Amino acid sequence: MGELWTQMGSLMATIMFLYAIIERFFPAALRDTLQIHTQKVVNLLYPYVQITFPEFSGERLKRSEAYTAIQTYLSENSSQLAKRLKAEVVKDSQNPLVLSMDDDEEVTDEFQGVKLWWAASKTASNPHAYSFSYYSPLDGKRYFKLTFHKKHRDLITVAYIKHVLEEGKEIALRNRQRKLYTNNPSSGWYGYKQSKWSHIVFEHPATFETLAMEQRKKEEIINDLVKFRNGKDYYAKIGKAWKRGYLLYGPPGTGKSTMIAAMANFMNYDVYDLELTAVKDNTELRKLLIETSSKAIIVVEDIDCSLDLTGQRNMRKERSEEEEPKDPNKKEEEESNKSSKVTLSGLLNFIDGIWSACGGERIIIFTTNFVDKLDPALIRTGRMDKHIELSYCRFEAFKVLAKNYLDVDSHHLFPRISNLLEVTNVTPADVAENLMPKCVNEDVETCLLSLIQALESEEEESDDAGLNEEKDKEEPTQQQKMKNNGHTVEDVKGNGFIHLSGK
Repeated sequence: MGELWTQMGSLMATIMFLYAIIERFFPAALRDTLQIHTQKVVNLLYPYVQITFPEFSGERLKRSEAYTAIQTYLSENSSQLAKRLKAEVVKDSQNPLVLSMDDDEEVTDEFQGVKLWWAASKTASNPHAYSFSYYSPLDGKRYFKLTFHKKHRDLITVAYIKHVLEEGKEIALRNRQRKLYTNNPSSGWYGYKQSKWSHIVFEHPATFETLAMEQRKKEEIINDLVKFRNGKDYYAKIGKAWKRGYLLYGPPGTGKSTMIAAMANFMNYDVYDLELTAVKDNTELRKLLIETSSKAIIVVEDIDCSLDLTGQRNMRKERSEEEEPKDPNKKEEEESNKSSKVTLSGLLNFIDGIWSACGGERIIIFTTNFVDKLDPALIRTGRMDKHIELSYCRFEAFKVLAKNYLDVDSHHLFPRISNLLEVTNVTPADVAENLMPKCVNEDVETCLLSLIQALESEEEESDDAGLNEEKDKEEPTQQQKMKNNGHTVEDVKGNGFIHLSGK
């Protein structure tokens, strides 16, 4: 054994000596040729293929998206097997502290029964090298190295790498912090660190479980959302942009904004709250659309109040017929004073035109309290694909609110409340306000009695209103009867009496 180690030492010393001689005395061209032929010999004996994914591309000017996706994939899956990890703080993530493989660490992965090896490596830094980059070159260049058997080349290069990149992007989307955006005035779009949208972290807690709505209707909406989320290939097959429109309508306080938050939480989408009155014209509206990301909900709340878009085409015809010609100078002044010149045509192109296809997986939601005021072209199928009516609170929705606010599933006052809800029109917001305890001494029964009192008061008011309407209807009916009997009604202003006279 001692002689074997002596021979091995002599061999290693000889190799190192030859390597030093070649590096020192051989020309660079000869060294390159020798290295190429040496690599060919090694490839004949070494049955594995290696692929490297550098951290930066283009002389370190931009971080590689492939490297980021692979890092996310390995952090979520294979890095649990690594013994040496490094911790990094990631912005805009639900998990701000991310653990990944340390340099010179290797982990294994498996895909369709094929075993692979991932290694995190780093090249030695050259302190004399110059690189135009925002990142310091002193740390060397990091890269991931994928090793696999050469007989699986087609499987790995075609299917596995695509799977890793897509899975890495999906994991990053799941872990990101969702944001709520609002559009900035165009005066603040340009300049250092200026943008078209401002955002905060979206933290609305609404879910479909806490939404005051009939269970059947909830399930219908959830199934529609799931079908849309999984419909990328289907939309491509039928040649349609991957987007869907929802129109939420109903009286104020019926939960339209809460529905939007529940949809965003269910789909894990960002929310873009578009304020149309801050958009100057159709061109700016198009630019805002381009700046929105995929996996997003674009919301225009109270669209009937945002701009004068309700029946706009019919109103133009009526104005052109009725109004007298205006002085051109006054007309130009009125147009310039308008805060927004977004037209119905521009909004239609925004939600259903060619530009609506830039970026996929978007949901567009309009809300309104008065659906009859909207132009039919704005809410037709293909633009607003699904119309959801959010109406007054009924007993099934009340039970959801009672569970949310009082944590009760049943109570002896429930039948009484059910009867009152059938004959009164109260919104879920009004019911929730009465169910919410106002002090520590209020218990379940106190809150339910408060709701009953409010419902009974509403019932009395509606009964009084109904009586007044019937009374207003009866008076002209009585007068009509008198006319049918051959009499007319004359109001004598002098004494206030009504004089009946025959024809």
